[in-house]
Amino acid sequence: MLSTKIVFLFILSFFSIVFIQSGLDKVLDKQGNLSFLMDLLKETFSEGLIKLAFYSVTLLELFSGFLCLAGIAQGLLSESSKIGQAGLIIGSVALLVLLFGQRLSKNYDGAKTITIYFILSMIGLALV
Repeated sequence: MLSTKIVFLFILSFFSIVFIQSGLDKVLDKQGNLSFLMDLLKETFSEGLIKLAFYSVTLLELFSGFLCLAGIAQGLLSESSKIGQAGLIIGSVALLVLLFGQRLSKNYDGAKTITIYFILSMIGLALV
């Protein structure tokens, strides 16, 4: 296995964990997460827009996480990396939505964390 493929598989593993855990947390503690977001973003966005973003990010995270997981299997069993690549692209969209909210709400520490994840995602996409 080439070293770039190994790195790509580790990046997919990382995002499988991050996005599946985050998405499941949003599903299992919907009220707690929505309440937190309402408090954080109520001065910047309407309640309807916050809910739309919450549900969108939840779906994007879960879809991305499971695609990254499937991409690991595909990467181990074949030469293709299309599923993992799709997972990283969808995850990057989720990260951009999160970054947008963090920046507008002036949560710069949260935005820094998202930026680190986004850079790792871009490295993963560059390896494909």
